Amino acid sequence: MSAAVDAREAGRRVEEVLDRLAATGNREACAAAEELVRVLMEFYGAGLARIAEKLGDGPLAAAADDELVASLLSLHGLHPEDVHTRIARALAGAADPVELLGFDEATGVLRVRPATAPTGCGCGPGGEEGARRTLEDSLTCFAPEVTSVEMEPAPAPQPALLQIGTRPHSPARVS
Repeated sequence: MSAAVDAREAGRRVEEVLDRLAATGNREACAAAEELVRVLMEFYGAGLARIAEKLGDGPLAAAADDELVASLLSLHGLHPEDVHTRIARALAGAADPVELLGFDEATGVLRVRPATAPTGCGCGPGGEEGARRTLEDSLTCFAPEVTSVEMEPAPAPQPALLQIGTRPHSPARVS
């Protein structure tokens, strides 16, 4: 069996090749490369659709837990779970918990915010931008319909509630 394929890396490599072709300024070569990618996508998509049809939902759902398989099925509209379930799966696996604020299916924009208020100086590795990128990578596999992630600020920490009242009365001392 061949070495493991990382779906995220494969997607990045395809984008890099297309970008390099675009940078040459040769529109004909660019158009041919994009057409080649489309034709291959249609070919592999049709093959995957036939496999999915023959397997049925049970075995397909079990295989869809794998990132690479989930990515291929999602890319070709064959994943047995709907987009909201797949987004929830990706968010549940996030290293830093996030709260879903909304997903616009028309634009592909997913709005989230950290589930907890930040602590410390905020100078950890990657910070908010790193967390957003990691989340985008996970969403690429499970929900390619998400085209961008908007990270909103974390909720402000709530101040502790201080109860002010009168002191309990103690019986007066008479001496």
